[in-house]
Amino acid sequence: MTKHSPTPAALHADPHPVAHRFTDVNGMRIFYREAGAPDAPVLLLPHGYPCSSFQFRRLMPALADKWRLVAPDFPGFGLSDTPEAGIFGYDFDAYAAFLADFRERLGIGRHAIWLHDYGSQIGLRLAIREPARIAAVIIQNGDIYEDTLGPKYKAIQDFWRDPSPAHRAVLEEAVSEEGFRAEFVGEVPEAQAALIPPELWKLHWPLMDQPARRELARRLMEGLKQNLGWFPRYQAYLREHQPPALIVWGPNDGYMPEASGRAYLRDLPEAELVMTDGGHWLLETHLEQVVPVVRRFLASAL
Repeated sequence: MTKHSPTPAALHADPHPVAHRFTDVNGMRIFYREAGAPDAPVLLLPHGYPCSSFQFRRLMPALADKWRLVAPDFPGFGLSDTPEAGIFGYDFDAYAAFLADFRERLGIGRHAIWLHDYGSQIGLRLAIREPARIAAVIIQNGDIYEDTLGPKYKAIQDFWRDPSPAHRAVLEEAVSEEGFRAEFVGEVPEAQAALIPPELWKLHWPLMDQPARRELARRLMEGLKQNLGWFPRYQAYLREHQPPALIVWGPNDGYMPEASGRAYLRDLPEAELVMTDGGHWLLETHLEQVVPVVRRFLASAL
């Protein structure tokens, strides 16, 4: 009697696979990841810098049994198009408008939103545009309180005060493979750094290493100065609308230390705060800690 071993598909089938798709948004070919049932409650996942929807690749299947997860690559990032600057603005307003149009393209109504890094700036502008569409917020190392900005902001602040060639050169050096690596592993302990896959910079840097994308990365860093004027508006939105909120934070973050996470409680006193011992990229190092908390929160908020 011949025995048949299970097929590789039977051994490794993912019950909640992530689909990888492209769609057209205002003439731009946009890449996005999607998981979960089409009619399930939605969690929208705008990514941070210097990353793409890749940062959510592990989170999405962990939640897709009950929720629909949608994560686009912004224009100029990841596998999405990079239109000319005259066509797309490459500032936080332009990205918020893009996210609104992407949401309409996919037929997303009321939803929760993940706020991380640049995605927090973009996502909160989206929330301000249509507050009724935001069912809940999950905040992960996103900065909206100027008085708690960390020491890693110094090079950017030096440029804001004096946009000289010398200060600009520091920002230009950050837009490099080594600069990307420092963003991912710069402040975490060695044991945590070993958990962060080199693909995060080894794959993202070649995608960014073209003149138009390097320039947009620098422009976004420079534009953070104007974004400071939006901080009180972000805070007012949270204070006035009080969306259900979960704050999951990694304090080993040169841009957004522990104080940056705790500052949200000024405007969201009822929010749940989970302070880990991680850094900026918690989903790489602390996924097992984050997922149960997020599942419990989404189950009550959506």
